[in-house]
Amino acid sequence: MSTPTQTPRRSGIRGGEAASGWLFTAPMIILLGMFLVIPVLMALWVSFSDWNGRGSPFAGSVGFVGLDNYSALLGGGGLAEQDFGTALRNNAWYVLLVVPIQTMLSLFLAVLVNRQILRGRGFFRTAFYFPSVTSSVAITVLWLFLFSSTGAVNKLLSFIGVNGPNWFNDPSGVLHNILRVFGVQNGPAALTGNDFLGISFWEWLAGPSVAMSAFILMAVFTTSGTFMLLFIAALQNLSGDVVEAAMMDGANGWQRFWRVTLPQLRPTLFTVLTLGLIGAWQVFDQIYTGTQGGPGKTTLTPAYLSYQTAFTNQAWGQGAAIAFILFVIIVVFTLFQRALLAERKVSARRMRMYVQTPTPGGSK
Repeated sequence: MSTPTQTPRRSGIRGGEAASGWLFTAPMIILLGMFLVIPVLMALWVSFSDWNGRGSPFAGSVGFVGLDNYSALLGGGGLAEQDFGTALRNNAWYVLLVVPIQTMLSLFLAVLVNRQILRGRGFFRTAFYFPSVTSSVAITVLWLFLFSSTGAVNKLLSFIGVNGPNWFNDPSGVLHNILRVFGVQNGPAALTGNDFLGISFWEWLAGPSVAMSAFILMAVFTTSGTFMLLFIAALQNLSGDVVEAAMMDGANGWQRFWRVTLPQLRPTLFTVLTLGLIGAWQVFDQIYTGTQGGPGKTTLTPAYLSYQTAFTNQAWGQGAAIAFILFVIIVVFTLFQRALLAERKVSARRMRMYVQTPTPGGSK
């Protein structure tokens, strides 16, 4: 019995072509290595060392401390763990509110200005996008004026009989304030007596502080315009055939949007959510310009804490460790989003709903 002979697979790329490819990509590979890979590896080494910022991090006087910097943040029981837990709590509420609100608002604006019957669509697109091209420092300074105790926001609230808070000096949590309206001053012992990362569960559930709420509104105001453009581009690339078929089947406007348009926007939705998630976890310049973590550390974020720990406290190892923990958090949430928005096979039960079955008296 003869065995079939296997012909060697050829890549189709000649030796000269491969060399040319490497030659053209070499400059970018070198630049990425110098300005991305090497700095990341250096920061990773610093997170495992006791480097104090003086001299080279690879000098003989710099010691390897293993996971000490990470353990001090995640279970050291000291001020470092408490500050890191506070920063995570603040940023988690920021992400939880900013990402969904800015996504829904940008999608709503995109659908609104994409309508053919709307007059002056170019003006509205420019107006909605304008905050995105303004400097974040300038927007933050403007926000400090608007949300000051005598600012325009409190003036408007006073017209409807509401005494506005001293926004950027109020450390109280929004959810705790709402509970106090109903007479709840303290949480149950199960929440106040147990903690995570040095913060009691009752404090984790305090909600964003009043000061952080102003930053949340600013983030939604400045980023929705950018994501609106992504949704507009996706909407204009959709084919109208499927929507017309849905109209022929009697679907109303909401059904066409929810069951036809929105599923086709899934790739853009994933992009918007991922970019929003990354940007929300890395919030820094607004905090640095506005409150520098105050009042009462209720606007402290991991990115600002990393900067403060490294550049102010000269604890470069802990600062780098915070940055890598933040990197892991972003990667985990991105993978979770990807799994949540992944395409899934239609179940057999749902397929039977769509397949037309012949009937004795007709075509179905």
